[in-house]
Amino acid sequence: MKRASLLPPEILPLFNDEFVRSCDLYEEYVFRLTLDVFRRAGLPAVCARPVTTDEAMAEAGFLPHVAAVPLDWILRGLAARGVLHAGGEPPNVRYRLPGDLPELDPAPVRDAQARHDPSALPSYAIAGLAATHYPTVLRGDTTGESVLFGPERIGAWFDYFSNDNVLYAISNTIGAIACDVSLPEAGGMILELGGGLGSGAEALLSRLSSKGRAASVSTYRFTELSIPFLRRGQKSLTAGFPDVPFAFARLDMNKPFAEAGVAPGAYALVHGVNTLHVATDLAFTLGEIRNALAPGGSLVISECVRPFPGQTVYVEFVFNLLEAFRKPVLEPAWRPNGGFLTPEQWTAGLLACGFCDVRIVPDIAALRETYPSFVVAAVSAARA
Repeated sequence: MKRASLLPPEILPLFNDEFVRSCDLYEEYVFRLTLDVFRRAGLPAVCARPVTTDEAMAEAGFLPHVAAVPLDWILRGLAARGVLHAGGEPPNVRYRLPGDLPELDPAPVRDAQARHDPSALPSYAIAGLAATHYPTVLRGDTTGESVLFGPERIGAWFDYFSNDNVLYAISNTIGAIACDVSLPEAGGMILELGGGLGSGAEALLSRLSSKGRAASVSTYRFTELSIPFLRRGQKSLTAGFPDVPFAFARLDMNKPFAEAGVAPGAYALVHGVNTLHVATDLAFTLGEIRNALAPGGSLVISECVRPFPGQTVYVEFVFNLLEAFRKPVLEPAWRPNGGFLTPEQWTAGLLACGFCDVRIVPDIAALRETYPSFVVAAVSAARA
């Protein structure tokens, strides 16, 4: 089996046939939701003749600064699946629907997932929520932030950002493994960015505890921008790990870390799970992280990594609705787009921002020809 030759032994068991089946089902579910959004947004008529993304956006009545990225993703994704014909070269690719739009109901895929492994269903709930509101967000009648992160949605996100959700827990687990490797034997202070509801910290501290290393953590500084998430994370973590010396703070990674009480040069390890890709100015945030690290300290981020430049990643279906995901400060050499980065772009960006010894596990660059849908990895680097 090729997986055994391409994946490190410690993480190989995580990517078993059952997990791969759940990933395949979820990708198909998102594809079918995308077809439904395409239909409900009136795009079949728009794409009856060859149109660019900008032309389709104008004819459909979408708000340009909101719709440009998600609509382009929809068109490119459906072209990659053979639903649309694409002609020309970027940025002037024209898309055309050559016949009838396939009638593919998402519900049977969700039902298949429920039979196979119901722990993944929170991801289906979030994708379904996004799909319901897609046309209204693209038209500017509401915002992705309000439909996805309104106060009534926190329960859905608690289920999604959970170590009980097999499709999300993999990010926490890989990140925890990489953090265990990067944390010095003597331990030290740990800073977590964008800790959300605490599942990443839970995975890391559980691993350190299992290795007898939890006592080496002199301070675990858990930070999060959202106050409701921060409070929920604090409650669950202090109950689950009463002996860990926690500090909790609200931190905006787009502002100087000192404003959140982060001391410079103090941390042996800075980590985050699915966080840094939404930094407004990634170079600035990486600079703040470097300043927070002690000499020889490490950054570990568990991220969705784009295998090839321009490749659509199914997780983007949801997060393309969020402005922070769509519109960062761009760096042509290594940050050419919003959202996820390729292995080469992460490496170039970290090296440019004062880091060294960049490692990506699993090695997405080695995997991508065989498994082009493999997108989960831990990216680690040391302070240069």
